Amino acid sequence: MQSRRDFLKTAAIGVGGLAAVDWLPASAIDRDPWTDVGAILRRIAAPKFPDRVFSVTRHGAVADRDADQTASFRRAIEACAQSGGGRVVVPAGRFVTGPIVLRSNVNLHLLDGAVLAFTRDPDAYVPLVFTRYEGVELMNYSPFIYAFEQENVAVTGRGTLDGQAGDDHWWPWRRDATAPGGARNRLFEMAARGVPVADRRFGRGSALRPNFIQPYRCRNVLVEGVTIVNSPMWEIHPVLCANVTVRGVTIRSHGPNNDGCNPESCRDVLIERCSFDTGDDCIALKSGRNGDGRRLNVPVENVIIRDCEMRDGHGGVVVGSEISGGARNIFAERCRMDSPRLDRVLRFKNNAERGGVIERVAMRQITVGEVAEAIVAADFYYEEGDTGAFTPVLRDVDVRAVTSRKSQHALLLKGYRRAPIYDIRISDCAFDGVERPDVLEAVRDVVLANVRVNGQLRNERIARE
Repeated sequence: MQSRRDFLKTAAIGVGGLAAVDWLPASAIDRDPWTDVGAILRRIAAPKFPDRVFSVTRHGAVADRDADQTASFRRAIEACAQSGGGRVVVPAGRFVTGPIVLRSNVNLHLLDGAVLAFTRDPDAYVPLVFTRYEGVELMNYSPFIYAFEQENVAVTGRGTLDGQAGDDHWWPWRRDATAPGGARNRLFEMAARGVPVADRRFGRGSALRPNFIQPYRCRNVLVEGVTIVNSPMWEIHPVLCANVTVRGVTIRSHGPNNDGCNPESCRDVLIERCSFDTGDDCIALKSGRNGDGRRLNVPVENVIIRDCEMRDGHGGVVVGSEISGGARNIFAERCRMDSPRLDRVLRFKNNAERGGVIERVAMRQITVGEVAEAIVAADFYYEEGDTGAFTPVLRDVDVRAVTSRKSQHALLLKGYRRAPIYDIRISDCAFDGVERPDVLEAVRDVVLANVRVNGQLRNERIARE
């Protein structure tokens, strides 16, 4: 069988003669990006907890009542933490609660039939906590489930987390926050001026929605098995965490900015066997927005995504747009994507206000039914576009063994002439039902090897200004 090196050489010769081999980046011929995966997986291990059980009902929680049970959950978590850790168990039934703050060595475990319904009263989510909103640090409402600078924390079980968001609550706040003079722009302006985080105080009256699950500066994090519905905005949002596992989670939430899982400035992350049906990106990898992201300068790195299902959403696997700290070593494999309301398979979004280097991204063995726009999409003109001084970089992307049945485009890549997207390798793929030609602006060293588009074989190198 022909080696990958020989195959890519053959593809090069076919379009440019013997000299064409000279332009192929060494990485396109010699480096298999997947060789790094084993070492990453060996570093990722779900936390383990002592065999102690603390039932929330034994600490006063009562199911199937409208009364707020926050105090009972707090007592159970405190007792668990003081005893050295264990499981805080939520039995079957519906429990109304405010924010849940996890402590080290505590696993919040929902039994089958348990429902945590988070109160719609915004005042329940004060006092304000140190958090992030769209890539910018601030003091804001507490996320629904929050941990700050803890180790060994988990949310597990077969129960349901219900944010109770909808068209009449939480979701309408987006309109107020993004209006001229709204809190979102005020926050971004504060960050641009270098206002200390402690002085970026929002909360009451600001309309900045809380995230659902947010461990912040934590180590050894596990979210497993639960179903998440009706979130105010981003569902699972670990920030500045190390050793994160998200496994077997089901997310169904179609509100604005309802991203499924957004690791931000995290390292060593495993997302596997999850189902996403969302109002925004299914999985979006982030590392801070604009100056705030550059101030912290922590990339999202060493992320493995596998055996997941993506239905509705703006993108299946997405990098950006809050990516100023960069992204590297991203791997996605054996996923299934299929919906007329899923826009893209692999998406990169950035601009010259964000900047940041995105590199070493690999995808393989992805089965796609239908997507609305493109298989691989990259856009340096997202939101602010080419208006800043921080040039984005996208390089070293390897896509293999992806099949699709329907899309508008196979590739939709838009770089800058001064900063082209480069070293993109697509191989052993079959894209059927493609309705329009590729969109390729300011790209260099885009290599297609053994790629069939609507049955037509493409072996070529593409460079367009």
